[in-house]
Amino acid sequence: MQREEVLSLLLSFLVLVGVALLQRYSRLLAALTATMPLSAPLALWIVYVANQGRPEPVQEFALGMFLGLFPTLAFLLVAYLTARAGWRLVPILLASYAVWAVGAGILWALRHRLGLP
Repeated sequence: MQREEVLSLLLSFLVLVGVALLQRYSRLLAALTATMPLSAPLALWIVYVANQGRPEPVQEFALGMFLGLFPTLAFLLVAYLTARAGWRLVPILLASYAVWAVGAGILWALRHRLGLP
């Protein structure tokens, strides 16, 4: 396993533990911890190193990550709305992932029209 993979797994584990502990005291702080940009800087670094520091691949990757936020925001909105409606966890997650998949599919289909690689 490469150093980047180990670091990513370690950070993910620490975030999960942090969320589990923080949610007892503040749900907002736990939510902020869960949405911290931890994997994005690591992913940018991997792309940067893999492309010998050339800015164009990093720029394209960063744009892709930014656009990827929209399906993720839709996922979270559906999770909120279905939880508010009293749904149980599995249906909440299934509906949220379905909406995320549709959003990701739309981005995938529009990638050439948006000028994405």
